Amino acid sequence: MTTDSPGVRSLAGAIQRCQALGMRLSRQRRSILELLWHSGEHLSAREIYHRLNEQGQGIGHTSVYQNLDALTSQGVIECVERANGRLYGSVSEIHSHVNCLDTQQILDVWVELPPEVIAQVEQETGTRVTGYRVDFFAYRRPESSACGG
Repeated sequence: MTTDSPGVRSLAGAIQRCQALGMRLSRQRRSILELLWHSGEHLSAREIYHRLNEQGQGIGHTSVYQNLDALTSQGVIECVERANGRLYGSVSEIHSHVNCLDTQQILDVWVELPPEVIAQVEQETGTRVTGYRVDFFAYRRPESSACGG
């Protein structure tokens, strides 16, 4: 799961990335980062707006959208495109997802494909793979707490 540009996998790393890029770490931007890291969920902009305001952050819709756009465009957080809209997650490092079909949640997972699978993809496409994401689709097992159960 290599890539030519490293991603972010921790809140401290996200803050460091912002500082290294010269991004202003406003109260609103820091609040968004903290919410995403502490929740561990992939959230829509609307959910982020509501949760921050429930916490008394007093942040506007426009500010949420502008900060999410800035953070995703700079590779600080991830944006997952869904048919029903965008979801934002804290980890921007290349990783895979388990899409829970019964709860609609997305779980981050780090999976290494066997080298022969990568070689097959490269051979079939005439490319050099530098990174990959795998999307798994699953239902929660009754005895599991994964997928929000």
